[in-house]
Amino acid sequence: MRLYSTKQLIKTASITAVSAAVLTAAISTAIFHNKKTNTADTPSQAEITAITSDFKLETNENALPVIDDTLTTLEVNSSQTKYTQDELQNINVYEKCNEAVVNITTQVMGVNWFLEPVVENGGSGSGSIIDARGYVVTNVHVISDATKIYISLSDGTQYEGTVVGQDEESDIAVLKFTPPSGTVLKTIGFGDSKTLKVGQKVIAIGNPFGLERTMTTGIVSSLGRPIQNSANTIIRDMVQTDTAINPGNSGGPLLDTNGKMIGINTMIYSSSGNNAGVGFAVPASTAQRVVKDLLQFGAVQRGILQAELVQINNAIANYANLDINTGVLVSQIISNGNADKAGIKGGTQAVRYGARNPRTIYLGGDIITAIDGVKVATLADYFSLLESKRPGENVTITVHRNKKDIKITVTLVADRKEI
Repeated sequence: MRLYSTKQLIKTASITAVSAAVLTAAISTAIFHNKKTNTADTPSQAEITAITSDFKLETNENALPVIDDTLTTLEVNSSQTKYTQDELQNINVYEKCNEAVVNITTQVMGVNWFLEPVVENGGSGSGSIIDARGYVVTNVHVISDATKIYISLSDGTQYEGTVVGQDEESDIAVLKFTPPSGTVLKTIGFGDSKTLKVGQKVIAIGNPFGLERTMTTGIVSSLGRPIQNSANTIIRDMVQTDTAINPGNSGGPLLDTNGKMIGINTMIYSSSGNNAGVGFAVPASTAQRVVKDLLQFGAVQRGILQAELVQINNAIANYANLDINTGVLVSQIISNGNADKAGIKGGTQAVRYGARNPRTIYLGGDIITAIDGVKVATLADYFSLLESKRPGENVTITVHRNKKDIKITVTLVADRKEI
């Protein structure tokens, strides 16, 4: 049913009346003229119909204006589609970087019902090609326990990868695959994570749930987060983002709007294992240093203190009658090592420590409470503060001795001698 207004009906009726009058006058004139000149030329009905055809009015309802309650569909010319500046940034970053993001799958060794060793599918994750010769950076946990590693490119080709080096303390690994001669690989360069600001837009590309080269966007939510990884090591200065990071994104790049890798997506904070809007990435400043060492040495060169250390807890503090219950106890030091030369004191009172796996520790030594002015409450704090230190660097270690704090300068070394 169509609806018409009173105004529309009056207007239509008026037009019909005027048109009918004009039509009648025209026909009368034609007939009169023919009678006067030649009565034999009286127009037939067919001729009248032909004359009046130009004046014919559609008096049915289709001729009247209607109120149509259906939506008009407009055809949009794709060549005229406009993108916002934000959309153009996303499109450009994806087109620039997506072919340099790889899918990593692994095989691990398991056992069947008969306790026989069998090959099983392992985990999967993402990685970034950082060198045209086939070098890929990813997370250590992506390739954990792998007997074989497969790297799949954007064109569907798959290559077997090898481990160049891995560093559990930063959760970064470097892989290598060998593409056929003449293959041109897209790569992703490192950006400057030290200039990041909270609120800055970032982009993640990865393979969540096996969906290859998926892009998500978000912002930098926080900077400098110390996060403990699955190896119980604290990774300092992590980049927190609300960019969706799900299983399979691990090892993939976190990019700025120029397509530079400012982080490596590593973990999420979630009770279900799925994205909850809190993801973390190893900053590019850490990744660059680690990758450089892995490529050059196969391992990261970190400066260390040549001593055996034990984390203080309430049980040790109560037993040893200490006035503090946090920090790292220096149980033993290597004779003539860097700690010994600097004047750090080891323990002298041997005790058995530990219920399940008891071992001998020595009480009475110094307790490390800070490194370069940053508090050390646990062993994780201690290792994370030394994580970026190189052999040959000097650090100021604050030790608690005889209920007093003493600052001692130590030159770090790379040699991990056994005590």
